[in-house]
Amino acid sequence: MDIDVRGPRFGAALTTVVLAVVLITGSFWLLAWQTLAFALGAAGGVGRSPYGRLFRKAVRPRIGPPTEFESPEPPRFAQGVGLVFAGVGLVGFGLGPDWLGLAATGAALAAAFLNAAFGYCLGCEMYLLVRRVTVRAQ
Repeated sequence: MDIDVRGPRFGAALTTVVLAVVLITGSFWLLAWQTLAFALGAAGGVGRSPYGRLFRKAVRPRIGPPTEFESPEPPRFAQGVGLVFAGVGLVGFGLGPDWLGLAATGAALAAAFLNAAFGYCLGCEMYLLVRRVTVRAQ
């Protein structure tokens, strides 16, 4: 079943704020929260992430029914990509070196910002590229 395109963008906006605060404060625990949010989105789809649930319960009823839909697989894959970067960031902030935490978190922040501000999902584009390559290879 297709999903409302506004949900992943809302999640990306919240992710952008969280990751910006992580970069400013160096908060391991806030990055751990975002890693959990990515993990839930990757495992169950963006609708099962905390931000997806918040969108569905608090935002969507106020903005009306969706007019555009998208396949859930690319955003779910993007959550997995975010999970990898956030996980690397946790290793950097937790065990060192700090620059690794900053770089991985910064990369995840850049991707989240692109989605939130411009609707361009890097992880989704990666998903489509992987699909094209694997279909041709078969």
